[in-house]
Amino acid sequence: MTENDDERLRRWRLLLGSQEADGTGCRLSGADLAMDNALSALYDSERSGGLGSSSPKVARWLSDIRTYFPSSVVKVMQLDALERLNLRQMLLEPEMLEAVEPDVHLVANLLSLSNIMPSKTKDTARMVVRRVVEELQRKLVNPMRQAVIGSLNRSIRNRRPRHNEIDWNRTIRANLKHYQPKYRTIIPEVRIGYGRKRSNLRNIILCIDQSGSMATSVVYAGIFGSVLASLSAVQTRIVAFDTEVVDLTDEAQDPVDLLFGTQLGGGTDINRALAYCQGFVQQPQDTIVVLISDLYEGGDKKEMLKRVAAMVNAGVQFIALLALNDDGAPMYDRSIALSLTEFGIAAFACTPDKFPDLMAAAIARQDIRQWAANEVGSGE
Repeated sequence: MTENDDERLRRWRLLLGSQEADGTGCRLSGADLAMDNALSALYDSERSGGLGSSSPKVARWLSDIRTYFPSSVVKVMQLDALERLNLRQMLLEPEMLEAVEPDVHLVANLLSLSNIMPSKTKDTARMVVRRVVEELQRKLVNPMRQAVIGSLNRSIRNRRPRHNEIDWNRTIRANLKHYQPKYRTIIPEVRIGYGRKRSNLRNIILCIDQSGSMATSVVYAGIFGSVLASLSAVQTRIVAFDTEVVDLTDEAQDPVDLLFGTQLGGGTDINRALAYCQGFVQQPQDTIVVLISDLYEGGDKKEMLKRVAAMVNAGVQFIALLALNDDGAPMYDRSIALSLTEFGIAAFACTPDKFPDLMAAAIARQDIRQWAANEVGSGE
């Protein structure tokens, strides 16, 4: 047998597992055997006894998969362990949390378990959540700031200023091409004014569904909400809901505190949440309401749609995000999504990398349905 044949046989043996591959005659050793045992513990649990509820077994298994598999595979195996073997208990022990490869799904699991987590575990859980949040912030904060501030700067320019409103430095620069050498002067064909104060421009309300199905969207929405709240040029309110409503605006200075203020799971009462948000709409024409929800309403659907219509008719810019994550096509209530689009509301899923541009487009008062069709291709 050639070396290529041996390698092919080895790969098949690892792929099939020991029982199904008994006929191959391939015996594993060393790292290959450790990889096979880690895979068998998860995917062949009925035969091997699996990981059970033993903390030492789980801790060893977590250590093994991080040793023998790349980070992307580790995350998949951790998720499979939670779902296939009901190993949520492994998130309730500090030593286990320290061994877990952190990602946004793990954060969602920790948040959902925060109320039943032993006190000895909470500090470790916050540490894990902060690691993930800080990693996401490095990727998302600057694009968010730049997109929003850039859109605000463009929106405040006054192209028809009165004499006392003219920004002469910018006006001169914009009209240098109209310099008349004969008269030694510039003809100001374009006049640029200082415009109105940015702090009064846009009010943004994030209304976040914290039911279990929206877990990863809650994580991203919490981080983006904290960034928006840090910008003095906009006024941001952050509201999370299931069947109850919680205002997290005061926690926005620290996204970790904000996220631990959520309580993932439970039912959904969108109408109740929107009623709360509606109370903060003082200037409808300058207000953006972003509802992040799969639209499965457990409350009064007719009243909820009537409330949305009232806000839109008053001039509020209303956006419905069916998901804010990288998890692929979401499940959502199509009948409610269709009703929203009949009001002229954009209802679509958005990935985190597109959210800054979405908010910039909303601040600039662009047609969000057209923006969604061009940028994410998932508008209803």
